[in-house]
Amino acid sequence: MRTINREKIVKALGHVVVLKGGQSSEREISLISGGAVYDGLLRLGVHATAIDVSDSIIDDLKAARPDFIFNMLHGEGGEDGVIQGLLEIMGIPYSGSGVLASALAMDKVRSKMLWQQLGLNTADFVVLNAQSKWDDVIANLGTVVIKPITGGSSIGISIVADARTLQEKFELAQSAGTEVMAESYIKGDEFSVGILGDELLPTIQLRTNREFFDYEAKYIVNDNVYICPAIMSEAKDAELKRLVMDAYLSLGCEGLARVDVMQDAKGDFYLLEVNTIPGMTEHSFVPMAAKSIGISFDELLLRIMGTELAIV
Repeated sequence: MRTINREKIVKALGHVVVLKGGQSSEREISLISGGAVYDGLLRLGVHATAIDVSDSIIDDLKAARPDFIFNMLHGEGGEDGVIQGLLEIMGIPYSGSGVLASALAMDKVRSKMLWQQLGLNTADFVVLNAQSKWDDVIANLGTVVIKPITGGSSIGISIVADARTLQEKFELAQSAGTEVMAESYIKGDEFSVGILGDELLPTIQLRTNREFFDYEAKYIVNDNVYICPAIMSEAKDAELKRLVMDAYLSLGCEGLARVDVMQDAKGDFYLLEVNTIPGMTEHSFVPMAAKSIGISFDELLLRIMGTELAIV
């Protein structure tokens, strides 16, 4: 990756406010990610403040008078264009994608519809509701992954192969308060690729002893295997990187993001989703990928902010 000028970036930042917490189902992860970013900024000598976002966020921002927002709000309200719209109105520059790209990436159905129109490979799917014909869903898609359309951190996700369990898991996922989709299950290897502007971080190949890479695998257990850089041929690596960058650009993403992809037994890649505010915990993929090429957590923060402010 390109070299950066630490002193120039820190001097240009001014007062950085880290947004964390919020009220989504991913609040606890956001608090951890935001805390890690805040601590890193202090180590870098940046004038930083952390705000646990609540209904008083407008007053809190007015009182803090930030020069730049480092947004670590995961989930609804922070990752879906809502906080981005507020910051646009208030004229405060912020990290990550803008309103439209954030909203599109958060909505798995609309992002997949766009990818299908552009010819970018993604698994077949259907939106579920209480009137869905459960037998038909299984007949058409086979084993499926049930997931909230606007959720994250693998919350509410399950894999089912029969109609009765499908209905039960639909009701469970719906309790998260969002619409629910069923997606054809792709059995194979999972990959995650971080993007920072026009640069790609090394690909991480994920392996877990669990049924899939669920919430506990992401944030609790320590027996997962991460291979970075992923093991694949140069041709497949180039194919994956093209797909990842096309997915990122198609949604209009900016700054840091992470793209998750499955590969089936035939070697074909399938886009899962774009995460516009990747986690920054000790288990998170983006810091892990950066570390594999000698970029520390604190340097990664500098690179993120330098990219946002167009400073190298």
